Amino acid sequence: MTPPSVSAPSPTSVRPYAPARAAYELLHNLVLRELKARYKGSALGFLWAVLTPLFMAAIYVFFLRLLAGRGISVEEVILGVFAWTFTAQTVQGGMMAITGNANLVKKVAFPRALLPAAVTVANAVNYLLSLIVQFVVVGILLIRRGEFFSPWIALMPAIFITHCALNLALALLLASANVYFRDTQHLTGVGLSAWFFVSPVMYGLSLLERWSGEWPWLVRVYVLNPLTPILTAWRAAILPGVAFPWNGWMVAGWAVSWMLLAMAWWVFRKAQRNFADWL
Repeated sequence: MTPPSVSAPSPTSVRPYAPARAAYELLHNLVLRELKARYKGSALGFLWAVLTPLFMAAIYVFFLRLLAGRGISVEEVILGVFAWTFTAQTVQGGMMAITGNANLVKKVAFPRALLPAAVTVANAVNYLLSLIVQFVVVGILLIRRGEFFSPWIALMPAIFITHCALNLALALLLASANVYFRDTQHLTGVGLSAWFFVSPVMYGLSLLERWSGEWPWLVRVYVLNPLTPILTAWRAAILPGVAFPWNGWMVAGWAVSWMLLAMAWWVFRKAQRNFADWL
């Protein structure tokens, strides 16, 4: 009597899960590689992810107070500089995600979007860890004035996810552009410098109130900058004296990050077909 045969699992029940698991494991390994490579051989390691924005914030506060007096909020500058560093490092690293891994792209078949995604996730991990330092420093400054964190602090996960969406969108777009146009590296450096000054990194929206009467259109265009609602939301969620203006223009600026991500994903999928030929 022959033993009953054991039927193997049907391919249709396995295939949908295998690619997703493989992509997750590859993303995990790429993120680990990114983090290890960043601090390899460094004595302070991760501390540089905290010290660099802190040094920059201290320099900005010092010179801004020399120019504008004591009206500059140290807490706003600290939160703005750390959030800006998250975006700037993701943009710079994401831009090189494809061209910096040319051998991998040309020899191995895998979802190319994982490369800029890994850069974004690695920088997101750094930013989450730096939030601990920001909470400590900002908390000490607030307690000295008899204040505490904003009650809107529970909204931080939504702000963080939107911030990551914007950074991933920029990484996808610039990674694609840098394959076809190598001048993208130089243009990005200039663009980041200009974007820094037209974004509320070192100042809040209250600085624009003096212009709202004479040039209201300028303020409306300003808040369409996707970093404006994100930086303002970070401050409103943490600092008790900062309000988030819930008007149509600010909400539109908030939605720009998600629309940009959808567009970047479409562009990247079209552009990746010829990556191997151009590298």
